[in-house]
Amino acid sequence: MRIYHSEDHRLHFPQAELSGGQFVTPFERPSRVEYVLNRLKAQGLSDILAPDPVDMEPVRALLDPGYLTFLETAWDEWKQAGMAGEIIAANVPARGMHMDRIPTNIDGKVGYYCHASETAMTQGTWQAALGSLACAQAAQRHVAAGAQSAFALCRPPGHHATADQYGGYCFINNAAVAAQMFRASGAERVAILDIDFHHGNGTQSLFYDRADVMFASLHGAPAETYPYYLGYEDETGRGAGEGSNLNYPMSEGTGYDIWSAALDDAIGKIRNWGAEALVLSLGVDAYKEDPISFFKLESDDFTDAGRRIGHMKLPTVICMEGGYAIEAVGINTVNVLEGFMGA
Repeated sequence: MRIYHSEDHRLHFPQAELSGGQFVTPFERPSRVEYVLNRLKAQGLSDILAPDPVDMEPVRALLDPGYLTFLETAWDEWKQAGMAGEIIAANVPARGMHMDRIPTNIDGKVGYYCHASETAMTQGTWQAALGSLACAQAAQRHVAAGAQSAFALCRPPGHHATADQYGGYCFINNAAVAAQMFRASGAERVAILDIDFHHGNGTQSLFYDRADVMFASLHGAPAETYPYYLGYEDETGRGAGEGSNLNYPMSEGTGYDIWSAALDDAIGKIRNWGAEALVLSLGVDAYKEDPISFFKLESDDFTDAGRRIGHMKLPTVICMEGGYAIEAVGINTVNVLEGFMGA
């Protein structure tokens, strides 16, 4: 399996995350990638390439142009306004306020374009996000050219990013762009399977009205965990997209027996729907020791999950999402890949 990785991910390393009422070192940090890379090399998965520069055309087909401009220029505007620290949203449009008027002040812009204030931006965030996206694009091009699969070691992750908002450590939705590229390269029906512990709210929102991209997500129940306001079972799509959105919310303490049953159901429905290509949003934060999650999967469970997904035999792009038990993130990620390849 070919693997794409960009060293530009190091440029995004906020020094603070607001968690539990205090500032902590972000759970989403550069060392996550190092643990994955080390495990890949230890297991003999050494076909690791740097991606070509990002192609913005499929990105513009999905994302709001004003949002893209904001991501590119936010740091300069922030500093020109005399802000001393990192970019953190402090003001957001709440119920009863205007959602249709974008402030000119950068502090207001940040709140307008952010949906979760734990996510800070730094001077290198935009370049890192482009490098992450370039990995997903390179993986998609490799698979579209005839390979069975490819792994994009994306950082920052993407599945919480919407068409016009960032949050949940995500700025550009890598998996969504890969799916859009599959459509552009001829696949009539593309499925996105999200096994990250947290619901892929950004991916759902991007395809909720569409019949050509199916989204299936296994995640912590939104009443109990982030992103809280999306990911319920009765969210099944809208208009042309009705029936193409599948949510599997599960409660605290969920183990592999319940989780794998949900996975099998999602796989069955993706098959019956007739998907011609698959994008896997690979988060490994369903692991039992993850610090910001509450499922109870063991490391060996990820191998079996990868095997089940691999049995679909679909052209597959795998995009890295979450996983914050730092010392286990490499083992769990590579277990999925090895299970997938073993199928």
